[in-house]
Amino acid sequence: MTPTPASFDSVDSRNASKVAALDIGSNSFHLVVARIVAGSVQILHRVKQKVRLAEGLDSNNVLSEEAMERGLATLRVIADSLKGFEPDSVKIVATYTLRKAVNANVFIKRALEILPYPIEVISGPEEARLIYSGVAHTNHDNGKRLVVDIGGGSTEFIIGEGLTPKLCRSLQMGCVSFTQRFFANGELKAKQFERAITAAEQEMEPIEERYRRMGWQRCIGTSGTIKTLCNLVVHQGQKEPTDEAEVTLKGLKQIMKQFIEAGHIDKLVDPAISEDRRAVIPAGLCVLIGLFKALKIESLHYSPAALREGVLYQMEDELHNTDIRGRTASSLATRYDVDTNQANMVLTTTKTLYDACQKNWKLRHSDYRAIVSWAALLHEVGLQINTRGVQRHSAYILQNVDMPGFNQAQQELLASLVRFHRKKIRVQDIPAFTQYSKEDIYKLIALLRLAVLLNIKRQEGFLPEFDVVAEKHSITLTFPAGWLNSKPIMTADLEREINYLQAVDIKLAVS
Repeated sequence: MTPTPASFDSVDSRNASKVAALDIGSNSFHLVVARIVAGSVQILHRVKQKVRLAEGLDSNNVLSEEAMERGLATLRVIADSLKGFEPDSVKIVATYTLRKAVNANVFIKRALEILPYPIEVISGPEEARLIYSGVAHTNHDNGKRLVVDIGGGSTEFIIGEGLTPKLCRSLQMGCVSFTQRFFANGELKAKQFERAITAAEQEMEPIEERYRRMGWQRCIGTSGTIKTLCNLVVHQGQKEPTDEAEVTLKGLKQIMKQFIEAGHIDKLVDPAISEDRRAVIPAGLCVLIGLFKALKIESLHYSPAALREGVLYQMEDELHNTDIRGRTASSLATRYDVDTNQANMVLTTTKTLYDACQKNWKLRHSDYRAIVSWAALLHEVGLQINTRGVQRHSAYILQNVDMPGFNQAQQELLASLVRFHRKKIRVQDIPAFTQYSKEDIYKLIALLRLAVLLNIKRQEGFLPEFDVVAEKHSITLTFPAGWLNSKPIMTADLEREINYLQAVDIKLAVS
């Protein structure tokens, strides 16, 4: 007889809350279900349904019965994902279309029969604030940033710094409303694009001077429309799309040229354009080009986080932490029961080594010190899986887990450093990066390895003060007289490390 597996009744679980945010947008309805544990949001489930609610608004801002029925049918689908949720764990926000509709209450009343949760019709500035919150909690940027979100009926503009939005505006232009105004017949002609772009620039006139005067260091775009346009521009450059891919006005104009050559929306055939996005993407392109021109935007990066994530973070007060990456690292350390004393000892040694080597090793990238420090703190997250091969387990976790605050390249670099913090270094398995040189990565790996090795005894006070001298491809560690002689195992480990580091062309000397 096959034994019945034991249950998890005896396992202690950390306090966690399950929450959901629903965005009733003008183009799509978006549901995000998340688990909040150890101060981190873990996305469990997403539902996206194309509705194009804004198409149902007439010139008198009356929402049509047909549009209402599309929306209500979608809510019935979404309702299945919200069964069992407590009232205070679900937040539903509605944006532009229900802001404008004079009969919005009719729709909301019928919606409440399907979803027994309050529906909050939020203002344009509040929508902008929540969008910024979603971006700010999941993107680590120094200095001011401009966040742009192109929706179905409105476009939001926010300049902020850290978690604080400083300037928020919402303008009545979006991919659905502009489609109705300029591309209703499906034709894609140069004059239509010119009129739509001019209209976007005109909408921007009341705010453009103030936004340009305040300025920003980085521009971030959100929403499905901007995602599609970013992917089109990136594919055009024959690169894989990442969150570090830059979109420029030149690239957008090239896409417009291709659209005009296609001649009709039905002829827009590209893997980057989904079937339900095809009809509105030309209008979205016009809005974005208008923004680039009016605000003199040099480049834009895409962020997947937006309104829904902002709502989630608002629901949990404990998440309002200015150090996004610190919150992420702390959450991972809690989830994977990291030995924090050991992690901090490795961190201290890593910083000592890095600061001593930075100048002579020419480690100039702004990411390096922070990433190798996070690697020191998180190099043992894989211990929960298995002690043997911990470097592989830790790297796998860090490569695949959601890490708010870390972009794709930073996360990949972090995982790569951790992957080779012990044992042999397989240089052929180290990925190539566009923004980081392979030689620099070799040096960061060496620093992390030495920091881990020097703290292998896991004892506070074991490691004495020591001197570090770095040359172009070498590092010399000098310990107090007689210390190594009294530590034969440490001496043997360091001698073995001399051989390991030859794989990355670094000469280690110890005395």
